[in-house]
Amino acid sequence: MGRFIARRILAGISLLFVITSAAYFLLYLSGGDVARNLLGPTASDAQVAAKATELGLDQPLLNRYWDWLSGALTGDFGTSWASRAPVTELLSGRVAVTLTIVVAAVIVSGIGAVVLGSLASSRGGWVDRTIQVASLVGAAVPGFLIAMVLVLVVAINLGWFEPTGYINPSTSITGWLSTAVLPITALAVAGVAGVTQQVRGSMLDERRKDYVRTLECRGLSSRTITYQHVLRNASGPALNVLALMFVAMLGGAVVVEQVFSIPGLGKLTVTSTLSSDVPVIMGIVVVTVVLVVILNLLIDLLQAWLNPKVRLS
Repeated sequence: MGRFIARRILAGISLLFVITSAAYFLLYLSGGDVARNLLGPTASDAQVAAKATELGLDQPLLNRYWDWLSGALTGDFGTSWASRAPVTELLSGRVAVTLTIVVAAVIVSGIGAVVLGSLASSRGGWVDRTIQVASLVGAAVPGFLIAMVLVLVVAINLGWFEPTGYINPSTSITGWLSTAVLPITALAVAGVAGVTQQVRGSMLDERRKDYVRTLECRGLSSRTITYQHVLRNASGPALNVLALMFVAMLGGAVVVEQVFSIPGLGKLTVTSTLSSDVPVIMGIVVVTVVLVVILNLLIDLLQAWLNPKVRLS
């Protein structure tokens, strides 16, 4: 198991290096005149040159990359060009907000998918058809549309939850629920839809295998066979899809946080992109990749625990 974890960690570090390096060079090579973008079209050439010197943009790109990488390895992502605040300080308060919502949406997606997928595979008939149709609709509807409908109908018309804003759970759990339930729902709809189909398909495949008939001949109940044997063996592909949904939810948070006015990574991504704030954008890229690498490691460990063949492979 130790070698298994070490291989996954090394793969994650390699992925982090490749993606962040590619993002850094692409931002500068495709971003045009960064100094002029920051100052606006009315700035004079002298002002643009002074701004470029202030930000170090007059230095060779490889030198700038080395300076950024050296700082990033120590946790220093530089200073925001727009607000002049440390990037680490800007990220620290927003990562927790986005993670709280996205992780909650992933948990809701996992639980909902297991329940619906199990029902669809075990009941069949109209139950299976209804769940499949609902899953297709949920996967097809854009997340921003779901978010807007929730704001208009559930928050404004019915008044059940707050339409905008965010309250930290450490301040008030009920306040957090009033501001987080709708964003979590908007993100989780597509997650439930996608993972449900995978759970259903995997469980149907498992039910056709010989060991299920053996367990039935031994007199085990259908519930025991489903949840202690079939679901465990069918969980591998579903966990992979759930990991992909986590990545998709991080991207969906950009839109959802804008709709609900939540001060998270998504909203910071939009504002920093519009202002060409490269240090903040790079900080967001690093944090996002680290989160994805950690999640993939956890998924691999969970799959190895559920299925020893994964460790051997």
